[in-house]
Amino acid sequence: MTQIFDNPADFADEALDGFVAANRGYVARVDGGVVRSTEIPAGQVALVVGGGSGHYPAFAGLVGPGLAAGSACGNMFASPAAGQVYRVAKAANAGGGVLLSYGNYAGDVLHFGQAQLRLNAEGIETRTVLVTDDIASAPLDQIEKRRGIAGDLTVFKIAGAAAEAGLSLDEVERLAIKTNHRTRSLGVAFDGCTLPGASEPLFHVPAGQMSLGLGIHGEPGISEHPMPTASELAELLVSRLLEDKPDDAGDRVVAIVNGLGTVKYDELFLLFGKIEKLLIAANLTVVEPECGELVTSLDMSGLSLTLLWLDDELEQFWAAPADTPAFRKGNTAPRARRELSSAEDTAAEETEKATPASADLGRLAAAVLAQVRDVVVEHEAELGDLDAIAGDGDHGIGMRRGVDAAAAAGEQNAAAGTSVERVLTAAGEAWSERAGGTSGALWGTAVMAAGLALGNRDSYAAGDASAAVSAFSNAITELGKAEPGDKTMVDALLPFRDAFKDAFDGGASLTGALTTAAAAANEAARRTADLRPLKGRARPLAEKSLGHPDPGAVSFGLIAERVATYLASDAADSTPAASHMASTAGNGATE
Repeated sequence: MTQIFDNPADFADEALDGFVAANRGYVARVDGGVVRSTEIPAGQVALVVGGGSGHYPAFAGLVGPGLAAGSACGNMFASPAAGQVYRVAKAANAGGGVLLSYGNYAGDVLHFGQAQLRLNAEGIETRTVLVTDDIASAPLDQIEKRRGIAGDLTVFKIAGAAAEAGLSLDEVERLAIKTNHRTRSLGVAFDGCTLPGASEPLFHVPAGQMSLGLGIHGEPGISEHPMPTASELAELLVSRLLEDKPDDAGDRVVAIVNGLGTVKYDELFLLFGKIEKLLIAANLTVVEPECGELVTSLDMSGLSLTLLWLDDELEQFWAAPADTPAFRKGNTAPRARRELSSAEDTAAEETEKATPASADLGRLAAAVLAQVRDVVVEHEAELGDLDAIAGDGDHGIGMRRGVDAAAAAGEQNAAAGTSVERVLTAAGEAWSERAGGTSGALWGTAVMAAGLALGNRDSYAAGDASAAVSAFSNAITELGKAEPGDKTMVDALLPFRDAFKDAFDGGASLTGALTTAAAAANEAARRTADLRPLKGRARPLAEKSLGHPDPGAVSFGLIAERVATYLASDAADSTPAASHMASTAGNGATE
């Protein structure tokens, strides 16, 4: 387990700082990750990769000539926030456009997608290629739903080499898509990994058993099997991948045996020798293979096999030189160091003086955020345990990180007398930045949307609170694209919204409508135990999830109940705007 740290909450940032200190000839620290510390030719496409920390050499270890131009680095097993991706891409951009590439995980898709929209809006042409190599996470006819594991390396390497060769953004994107299409991976685990500060692994594999089809975020496998011999394991991995090969597969393959954290190199080499013999027996030629730790999962006991079926074009770029802290091939020309300007301060500023009513409501919003923080802290462990059943176990930790940051930002802005719009915007930005992952993107965006709906007005009525509820729920459904029955937070959110609207439009007070809605959310969250997940990391482990409620729905229900209880209490009546909103009935509410 991970034992070297001061504060587990600072582990990812401090590890990244140390990585940069040890590799200044390759990388420089920017807010959100790392970029090359050497010159990038003007007009060259910038390949920006990234994801959660805990996977070294992925992702920061792959930054350097012939590979990535930058890496956005999230917290442990959590997606980097949209702002982090944006800042890394801005610093890496050399004028030829940006290609974002990362594993197909919901949080990464949300955050990188938001960053792409912002970059394109600023005139930096940006594209995305998702890595979908894990054959265990979806059948072949749903290949677009597959997650990315060690196949990240093949896509990143060929895209990086194409960019280094001076190809256009169109061509770099095309080659990355082609490489992903021809890459397949399958992993096994012998035991789970342990997050810094945790006392137990995210999952255990029973003694004498092996878990097949694991993820790289601590997700357990999709099935368990008796522990095989090395020859049996090689046969299993090779046969499954060959059964799934692309239609246009040739007879030349790159084979990558990847250790996930604690399997020793001698064991990996032993297995690789047996894998090579099986590939040769299948009339395949193994080209420039890799065997070692390339995409890890902290201290997980496990490994994966990746096959990339080459053609002449892809083989050229796979063999091209690369020079990064963790991956070196051939010889690259020396590069001059470059000077990085200070990161631009992108924090939103208060552009107009807050009205007394808006500043008053901002103080209430900060107090509500403090209540949200308290309820998340109370239930952090149980939310993590619930998430570990079919996910990576970080929901409680991620929610805690996000709400801690949001509450602090809200308190700071409220103390400065800013508007409720600014209080909630700052809180939402902080939540997204600090939490990462899917929940960070959704909660951060939704809190900001509620703030924008409330604005900076001279007076407020209960209808404005109703508009904020609508804005909050719309932001989550529009961004996350989840639908009722997918077993996500939406399964509690929509019953909350509908119950609130029915009660409020029926004449109930704001606090009465919120209390009714919170009860509906909690009941709906409990009912998610009967659902199979259709989105997110739990989807490949649907059977394990069955019988247990969705952690996102549960946390939403807990928060909704605490907010309703607080707003109905005497403590919430201390501000004039709050008192007026809470006592106003729903007749004439705005939507």
